[in-house]
Amino acid sequence: MTDERTSELLTLALEAARRAGALLRDGRPDDLAVARTKSSPIDVVTEMDIAAEKLITGYLEDHRPDDGFLGEEGAARDGTSGVRWVIDPLDGTVNYLYGLPTWAVSIAAEVDGETVVGVVEAPMRGETFHAVRGGGARLGDRPLRCRPAPPLDQALVSTGFNYVHTVRSHQADVAQRLIPRLRDIRRSGSAAID
Repeated sequence: MTDERTSELLTLALEAARRAGALLRDGRPDDLAVARTKSSPIDVVTEMDIAAEKLITGYLEDHRPDDGFLGEEGAARDGTSGVRWVIDPLDGTVNYLYGLPTWAVSIAAEVDGETVVGVVEAPMRGETFHAVRGGGARLGDRPLRCRPAPPLDQALVSTGFNYVHTVRSHQADVAQRLIPRLRDIRRSGSAAID
């Protein structure tokens, strides 16, 4: 893959995420409701998840009509270019449904099955994260670095819980055993932001 193509994919992902983030931030109806459910009755999709995914796929299709898509809300298309966009138009839907600010738009680009670009747009926080394979990750223009791992008893662990009750119960049991051994556990409701 050439640097030019990577740059193009990053530019498109950043703009698509920005547009979807603005739609979600500014277009949230006061009477937002659940449009449907997925894996369980508490795994919800809103009309805004669907609208954001349509906006993203439409924008990307306008600029790269031969690319494929895999969207969390159902957008799926095989492409012929070797590029596939992987889209979570609203990570943190339950937070969004309840008016909580911890949610994000997440877009990645794969080339021949290898992820080369990733973008997370968190409009309510005014933050845009992006990464390019081999080029590191950034928050805006600032490079991000991993810190050395602390000892387990000083670790802050971020997690999520499955929407299927039987799996969720098992995860709660594991969390209960971990809590005494950690500094603490957090669950923000948006894996992309975590």
